[in-house]
Amino acid sequence: MASATQTQSFNEPETKSNKSGWDSDSERGTIVHIDAPPKKSIRVYLTEDVDAKEAAVPMAAFCFMTGFLDAISFSATFVWCGFQTGNFIQLAIALARLLELPAADSAQAFNKTQQLALCSLLAFMASATTIGRVGDILGTHKRYWLIFGSALSCLFTFAGTIAIWQSHSGAIASNRGNPAWNDCLTFVGIGFMSASVGIQGAQAKRLNTQFTTTIVFTIVWMDVLTDRNLFNLRKRFVARDHRLISAGALFLGTFASRAILFKIGSAGALGVACGLRFLIVVSWLFIPAKAPEKTVDQK
Repeated sequence: MASATQTQSFNEPETKSNKSGWDSDSERGTIVHIDAPPKKSIRVYLTEDVDAKEAAVPMAAFCFMTGFLDAISFSATFVWCGFQTGNFIQLAIALARLLELPAADSAQAFNKTQQLALCSLLAFMASATTIGRVGDILGTHKRYWLIFGSALSCLFTFAGTIAIWQSHSGAIASNRGNPAWNDCLTFVGIGFMSASVGIQGAQAKRLNTQFTTTIVFTIVWMDVLTDRNLFNLRKRFVARDHRLISAGALFLGTFASRAILFKIGSAGALGVACGLRFLIVVSWLFIPAKAPEKTVDQK
């Protein structure tokens, strides 16, 4: 009997300690390790689909670059390297003028400005078509495709910078009939600039965000002005806010480009554009991957 009572007295502290809710391992100082999720390889990370909803920063940067490059080309030639609607209309007007002027003056109908507009339009169409088809093959939301396209756009901007720098042309045209860019190298420069914007627009279109193509802003303005939540400022609406951000980024890009252009010229402003393009390339590395879709088990 004495031994049984003694055994019970020794077990009582252990029972009380368990009732107190403390883990015996934590009392002893034992550290429980939780297995961390396995690290992704670089290949797996680059082949992931990015979440387009989280890509507001590079999309806004695309809009900024549209205004930045358009300000450079328009200041020198009155031709847009991104706004191809304006260039297309210029070509139509030039063709119509051929019917108005006599045959001896037909060269005036298709002057340097219209020739630059045609060069810009063709380069834009070629790059947008090519990169769009490549995206369809590789995957339009793949991280490596977005990095590749943005890097190619950066290289095209750099090539345009070299061409404009070597042309030694002015930065600001005096009038439409006398563009500052009028030699062969400037045609190469505006062609590469337009091709870089075409790549940007193709990628933005495939991502299908509220920023649309980051180039055509008439649609953005219509979506903003007809939005029923336009004046509901107390709440946050992603669609409305992203459209306003895109318009604001375009304005800031144009303003900054013209200010820089006036100080350091076309080649210097394009050099800044190359640096901004490179930052966009890096930004795709930090966009979160798209969450895997949940499948419902059917019983």
